[in-house]
Amino acid sequence: MSDRLPHDPFVERSVEEERRHRKQRLAAAFRIFGRLGFEEGVAGHITARDPEFADRFWVNPFGMSFKQIRVRDLILVDHTGTVLEGRWPLNRAAFAIHSQVHAARPDVVAAAHSHSVHGKAFSSLRRPLRPLTQDACIFFEDHGLYADYGGVADDVEEGKRIAVAVGEHKAAVLSNHGLITVGQSVDEAVFWFTTMERTCQAELLAMAAGAPEPIPDEVARRVHEQIGSSLGGWFSAQPLFDWILAEQPDCLDEG
Repeated sequence: MSDRLPHDPFVERSVEEERRHRKQRLAAAFRIFGRLGFEEGVAGHITARDPEFADRFWVNPFGMSFKQIRVRDLILVDHTGTVLEGRWPLNRAAFAIHSQVHAARPDVVAAAHSHSVHGKAFSSLRRPLRPLTQDACIFFEDHGLYADYGGVADDVEEGKRIAVAVGEHKAAVLSNHGLITVGQSVDEAVFWFTTMERTCQAELLAMAAGAPEPIPDEVARRVHEQIGSSLGGWFSAQPLFDWILAEQPDCLDEG
């Protein structure tokens, strides 16, 4: 009996198997975001790079609720903004941001962005997160800051500036806008976003209560090494995916 999980990122798969796997995880990811309240009208998007064509990615259809997305609803887009598969329209901001992040980071399989409440509230402070808690150390010296809000991110130049802010990190705070996270799997990007949103919430609560004391840099750096790895992010996401797939298995409908 194999000691690997069927969704283990290190399982060898054919291109078709890997494409199906990424689409399934992506559909489940939207259901997770929907259940956790990360949906705000038509804003927000998660993407998964196609395993065969590096300049193409799968993304949610514009105008469909995260709570209803299934595998069959996902659309395939290239880096020119052309919809290659799917019948729904493309969110221009999703194209502008994600095409540039994927282009700048060949190692990134997935990227997640939404207008979650605590993320956008914290982003108005226009500064990085502080290492106030153990979970916050996941992002210590490992998230960027886009300090200038340039309006709705619906053009490629704005997407390029956001990609620069992400840099080689796992995430970035987009001032007056929200959060963005990236990962080597859909699972990883989703967990980073979920825990970053909660980290923003924790910091805002701590600030409201008084003057929080940060963890010393050397300790925060060590904790980051322990819990902030790509594999750590993937593994930490598994309870979320197991829960949503048990609760909403229809998200895997390929139609």
